[in-house]
Amino acid sequence: MSRETRATRSDFKVWRKFTTRWADNDAYGHVNNTVYYAWFDSAVNGWMVEQGMLDIMNGDPIALVVETRCAYFAPLEFPQDVDVGLAVGEIGRSSIRYRIGVFGDAETAAAQGEFVHVVVDRDSRRPVEIPADWRRKLEAIS
Repeated sequence: MSRETRATRSDFKVWRKFTTRWADNDAYGHVNNTVYYAWFDSAVNGWMVEQGMLDIMNGDPIALVVETRCAYFAPLEFPQDVDVGLAVGEIGRSSIRYRIGVFGDAETAAAQGEFVHVVVDRDSRRPVEIPADWRRKLEAIS
C-alpha cells in the first residue's frame, strides 16, 4: 500500500483557525490523534452553521457523520496555531464527502483526511435528498 500524497494549502477552499491547548498534547509530546477528529467536526459543522445549512437545535434535515479517516504526516504540538482547510470531494444523493487538511506552519498538510455526512430526516433518521440550497453551497467549495 502506497502512502497518499500530502495535500497543499491550495487544495482547500474554506479555512478555520484553531489554537492547540496544553491538554491536546499526549504523553509523547504531540497533539493526540483524537484532537484531529474534533477539528474535522468543528471545521465542517462550523462552516455549515455559517452557511445557514445547519440549525443544530431545530433544523430538518440534519447531517450525521458516518465515516472519518485521517492520515498523519508531521506532528503538531502545544503551543501552536493550526489552520484546517475544507473542500467538498464528492456530493451524492444524500451524502457529502469532505476533504480536510490540517496545517501547521508548512505549505503541506501535517494531517489530512475525509469526513462523510449523510443527510437525514431529523425524526426518522432516514436518508433524504440533499436540499438544493445546500447542494449549491457545497458545489461552491468543491
